[in-house]
Amino acid sequence: MPAVTVDNPLTLPKVAASGDAVARPVLAVTTAPSGFEGEGFPVRRAFAGINYRHLDPFIMMDQMGEVEYAAGEPKGTPWHPHRGFETVTYLIDGTFIHQDSNGGGGTIENGDTQWMTAGSGLLHIEAPPESLVQSGGLFHGLQLWVNLPKADKMMDPRYQDIRGGEVQLLASPDGGALLRVIAGELDGHQGPGITHTPITMIHATVRPGAEVTLPWREDFNGLAYVLAGRGTVGAERRPIAMGQTAVFGAGGSLTVRADERQDGRTPDLEVVLLGGRPIREPMAHYGPFVMNSQAELKQAFEDFQAGRLGTVPAVHGM
Repeated sequence: MPAVTVDNPLTLPKVAASGDAVARPVLAVTTAPSGFEGEGFPVRRAFAGINYRHLDPFIMMDQMGEVEYAAGEPKGTPWHPHRGFETVTYLIDGTFIHQDSNGGGGTIENGDTQWMTAGSGLLHIEAPPESLVQSGGLFHGLQLWVNLPKADKMMDPRYQDIRGGEVQLLASPDGGALLRVIAGELDGHQGPGITHTPITMIHATVRPGAEVTLPWREDFNGLAYVLAGRGTVGAERRPIAMGQTAVFGAGGSLTVRADERQDGRTPDLEVVLLGGRPIREPMAHYGPFVMNSQAELKQAFEDFQAGRLGTVPAVHGM
């Protein structure tokens, strides 16, 4: 980790917050509980225990792995429905195949992202390729759920396949932090992901002892999740480590710093930075459906049971 990098970050465009930007304070640091998803692959629930008012428009995020599978062990998810939101699958290491009941999908690997807008609904499956099942190997990624506003919840489903080489690469002024803008924009630099709900998603690698202070839209919330390593967040240098999420308060900049010494599992601090404009609408969420009311949830279940979200193809190629 990571799959997308450069030898010399100093060759990249530089990003830094202005000196008069108000630093965002750290409101909380939470630790993600571990669990299992799909057919049994390990996950950390990054947003568990965080009040939704701090998450909006994000719903949940799972860190999948990091796990080294033996031959025959790689796992995925069975066919399952979605309606009313978008799923963002960012694969750092390994390979995953996606397919849906509309004929969409594809393969993502080593730094690729797949952005699936479920909208009005579909059936979906994610699985490792047969070659990975036979050989085993490293698997590590994230899946983020982004809410859709009421006006877009029943839009037609769509996919965006974002190759790792398409992300916008930036750096801190001293080159101590490499920034991968996957979606949204940072200081005028646009990432490739197109979102219905305005958000920014960044994967940052911060070298030991380095600090980065980024400009952050004041109308966005701010979250930082540590994939690997340890460091501090905020001007107050609140400690944070692998599997923890920092919730930032209001302001125009946020700060992340890597400890001088990292643990033996990673040479750098690896952190995902998220921000989005809150939707501020009622949310009814149960399982794979995210709607605005209990009546809409009930309708989603009825539509799923009646086959109106699609049917599993007879031959799905998994």
